[in-house]
Amino acid sequence: ADTQINMDSEDLAESVLIHLDVETLIPGTLKHEKCEISTTRKCYSYIKKRTFATFVASKRVSSSPTDTSPVWQCCDETFSDPSSVHKHVSNLHAEEIEQLTTAALDQMLSQSKEAFQKQEDPNESQSDDPASWIPSTSHLSEEELSPGEVLLYYSYCQIRDPKLICSWQSELCSRLHLTGKVRVATEGINGTVGGTKTATKLYIKAMLSHPIFKIMQVEDFKTSEGGAECFSELKVGVYKEIVPMGVDPDTISYRLAGTHLEPEQFHKEVQSLLEDASSKNDTILLDCRNFYESKIGQFKNCLAPDIRKFSYFPDYVEKNLDLFRNKKVLMYCTGGIRCERGSAYLRSKNVCKEVYQLKGGIHKYLEQFPEGFYRGKLFVFDDRYAISFNKDIISDCRYCGAPWDQYQLCSTDFCCQLVLSCSSCRQKGLTACCPLCQAKEQRSSSSPSPGRPHREECECTDSRPRIPNDTL
Repeated sequence: ADTQINMDSEDLAESVLIHLDVETLIPGTLKHEKCEISTTRKCYSYIKKRTFATFVASKRVSSSPTDTSPVWQCCDETFSDPSSVHKHVSNLHAEEIEQLTTAALDQMLSQSKEAFQKQEDPNESQSDDPASWIPSTSHLSEEELSPGEVLLYYSYCQIRDPKLICSWQSELCSRLHLTGKVRVATEGINGTVGGTKTATKLYIKAMLSHPIFKIMQVEDFKTSEGGAECFSELKVGVYKEIVPMGVDPDTISYRLAGTHLEPEQFHKEVQSLLEDASSKNDTILLDCRNFYESKIGQFKNCLAPDIRKFSYFPDYVEKNLDLFRNKKVLMYCTGGIRCERGSAYLRSKNVCKEVYQLKGGIHKYLEQFPEGFYRGKLFVFDDRYAISFNKDIISDCRYCGAPWDQYQLCSTDFCCQLVLSCSSCRQKGLTACCPLCQAKEQRSSSSPSPGRPHREECECTDSRPRIPNDTL
């Protein structure tokens, strides 16, 4: 006897819902307990197609277990080809398909709403014990924890208990023998750490498994050759901002940031800027790093402010508002984090036509375009001072003017400035950042003063305007 697959309306609607490929639906079907109209329509169209297919499948019969020729029976009629049964169902069962589709959609939306309401707050799902989010390292040898690479990353996300995350990071990095700097705040986390490739891989795994940081992806961690020796120690702390711009995050939030451009998109924008002379009048390629960073590497034809700290950037914008008025701005920085707040601040002034930023920063751009429009070295905030993706040298020795891009600290005891002094000049004793420091070093060598207070800035910075007034 023929065997037919029969379903009542309730079973059929349930079958449609069970076999829905929900992963292919647009993310965020529900937003704050309310389904967006456009998304609902797409869901409805998708479910209707599945409902129709399931309805037709329920009418299929098989003459024998070995018979491979499909036959469908419906309304006391027999159909031997798909097109005929599809036409029959479309003409005579349209209302039933409509009812089943509506029922399946309602059920799916109801389940989505319940899931949304039950969704855990990542801050509440984390354990109070930092050790619970640290992977085991007992199986690793000392060799496997030897130097390997440096990670650079950030994540803007809500952290209700920064001190807890700080404790977890301290223990995690110590357990993995990582050195570096990690800043934690209620607005997120910003870090650069160095260690073995095994250790950094475990660090990334631990970060991605934490309920707060599972929004991150492996691609968010930028890597470069290095290791634990690139940092003198491990510093983990809680701060007001994860990047020190000096503006309350509650006043200027990263959520106001400019439009992110992938490296390929940014490359095309810069290419257009360089090829089209007229675009230079209404487009600014803005380097929002410090002067000593852009000095050894930058994009062609960029505007690189002569500022010493990122906390000077807001004042720089205020002083140069007319420069940005009605302009399209393409911003970039090392890894992208300064552009998040910097572009937000610039946009808050409502003077720019458009504000874009390079996603992943120069680091990600150079991974794809090492011979692109960025020339020179990339400055990094560790003992390496710079990493290289191309062989161009765009800076000079401070003393003789020879091409040179290898920074070293000023040799004066109480100066923290970086100096570009070539090998030849260093052999001559020219190792300070400026003549003033050079003379100061000679005086201190003859009469050292160990009790002298430490100065963050060299005295020669007095000759540099704190906030420059730029023109294009």
